[in-house]
Amino acid sequence: MISPPLIYAILMLAIPIGAIVLFSFWTQNFMDVDTTFTLNNYREIIEKPIYFALLQRSLFVSGTVTFVTVILAFPVAYFVSFHVPAHRKSLWLFLITIPFWTSYLIRVFLWKVILGYNGVVNTGLINVGLIDEPLTFILYNVNAVIITLAHAFAPFAILPIFVALEKIDRSLLEASEDLGESKLSTFFRVTLPLSMPGLVAAVLIVFIPTIGDYVTPELMGGAGGKLIANMIQTQFLALNNAPLGAALAIVAMLCVAAISLLFVFLNRRWLRGRS
Repeated sequence: MISPPLIYAILMLAIPIGAIVLFSFWTQNFMDVDTTFTLNNYREIIEKPIYFALLQRSLFVSGTVTFVTVILAFPVAYFVSFHVPAHRKSLWLFLITIPFWTSYLIRVFLWKVILGYNGVVNTGLINVGLIDEPLTFILYNVNAVIITLAHAFAPFAILPIFVALEKIDRSLLEASEDLGESKLSTFFRVTLPLSMPGLVAAVLIVFIPTIGDYVTPELMGGAGGKLIANMIQTQFLALNNAPLGAALAIVAMLCVAAISLLFVFLNRRWLRGRS
């Protein structure tokens, strides 16, 4: 029974990652690939500050997007789980998934229209008299990338949190209040710890793919909003240096894996400390 998914995982995951790892130890000169083992690509990454700066910016953007998305997603999931009647929850979940109906590129372009120099936000603020000239810090920079990614990944954060909240036994909340705890104390001592699996899933689901997104930074970030994924794409397609691009991808992957494992470890320690 396990053979088909195992073979699929090996073909679609292990082999491509293995090829990227192997490529990262090679060098390329235009169309010629030198398969001699070398660490020059990783040495170049360490020596040139631009790569570290891009990786640092990527981690900052992904962390900010994850924080904003999860913080805004939790109240929505909580409201749907605890305050929406059971027969209407499916409708709310249906409405939450509406953004998936359109192409990701279309949603990015719509945000360009909203945040543009003559876009909806600037035009509205000028019409109501709050500003005299269009704001320039909301497009073609890191701010625009964070806003767009937070919107794009919101459903990915809402759904796992909602599932975790739905699994909470409501009698535990009633017991907490019967023992004299306030609603706020019950939330922090019962609801939040029991919903932590959904929060962890939401954080990982948002953080991991956002650091590898290059479409949104390319279209919304401008010169000051490029991330490590854009540099990887440039190395592969524009500069014809696939080994260096592969090495950058491996470094980014290792950073994401280390941060994700550290987050899971700290979360487990926190839960054990409260149990």
